[in-house]
Amino acid sequence: MGKQRPRPRRAFTAEFKAEIVEMCQRGDRSVGQVCRDFDLTETAVRGWVKQAEIDAGAGAGAGSGGGPVSGGLTSDERAELARLRRENRRLQEDNDILKRATAFFAREIR
Repeated sequence: MGKQRPRPRRAFTAEFKAEIVEMCQRGDRSVGQVCRDFDLTETAVRGWVKQAEIDAGAGAGAGSGGGPVSGGLTSDERAELARLRRENRRLQEDNDILKRATAFFAREIR
């Protein structure tokens, strides 16, 4: 028996994820059953459910007794963090270019 070929990466809309999360949270069916019905991985669906709880500010953190989820970023915070990282990378590249230009012109002046 050889290894199974990994499943190709699929993209899902936010609306689809929200519907799946709602089905899981209603309690009509287990997460495993929802995954089987829609041919999804449990890891992905559990991640969607966890992110929905973080975004809603509900859920229980590790041993917190039902308080807000700790250690997670909301979807808005994740988007802002990604934007800030892109901006930071661009500014560092700009700074490196300016340093090289300064060094070049300093050599030309001598």
